[in-house]
Amino acid sequence: MAKTIVLQIKEGKAKRPESKNKRVPAPEKRTADGMGKEVKTQKKTEKLQFIKTGIEGLDALFEKGIPKNSSVLIAGGAGSGKTLLCLQLLINAAKEGNKCLYLSFEESPERLKGHIERFGWGLGKNEKNLVISKLSLFDIGRSIDALLAKQSGDLLIDISPVILPENFKPDILVLDSLTAISSAFRGNEGTYRVYIEQLFRYFEKLGINTFLISETEQEPKVYSPTGVEEFLSDGVIVLYNMRKGNVRENGLEVLKMRGMKHTKKIVAMQILDKKGIEVYPEQEVFSV
Repeated sequence: MAKTIVLQIKEGKAKRPESKNKRVPAPEKRTADGMGKEVKTQKKTEKLQFIKTGIEGLDALFEKGIPKNSSVLIAGGAGSGKTLLCLQLLINAAKEGNKCLYLSFEESPERLKGHIERFGWGLGKNEKNLVISKLSLFDIGRSIDALLAKQSGDLLIDISPVILPENFKPDILVLDSLTAISSAFRGNEGTYRVYIEQLFRYFEKLGINTFLISETEQEPKVYSPTGVEEFLSDGVIVLYNMRKGNVRENGLEVLKMRGMKHTKKIVAMQILDKKGIEVYPEQEVFSV
């Protein structure tokens, strides 16, 4: 059963007027496709919306922000700041009135709450906007068994890949981590790929912004357990912990953000006491 806590931290079109003169309707705009047939063209009226992380320096790496309702992979090695970055952006979003959910397979809600208190990220009256829930890999195992049964035709119902808290529909969700989920498949990469594809579709149906943590090497060339997750994601943000001599230097890169302009370089990043993550867009970091 999932263990869940809510943080308690003190602190239509306008009607066109009728014309007296009758007009002949304009002909529909058409274009020829590759087969020489005429097809109707449709003007896109939806305006793309964006969200901000609220993390100093990080938002400056995007021309407009992170597209709303997108999935973003947060990849990096141990100690690179993945958990802190995700917690910090959730805190900032919760302060703006967004409902935020942190789903963890490894760290307990109490430990994650300790990180929040350590950096002094108080929510005040918005404390109910952030929920931290710990899921069991045993639950994932049961979902895997159900998925396999469905593939063989024994089960005819849809399987929800994750468990959302009752009566809580988040605007922004963090999943920690894809690496933990992959470990539940015991080397069955084919089944894992099917499951992950279903997971991404599930989040897409929810219509929320999703940040998925992935454990990698300190200077990764592959950003997810199988390499397929970064192609399913709308965006990839990589956190580096690069060794230079006898010290390590933190860096951050927006590797991908589908259809959006962004800074294409590794920039400096620091984890500051009582503040959290701070990114320096003008300061490049080079790997040795």
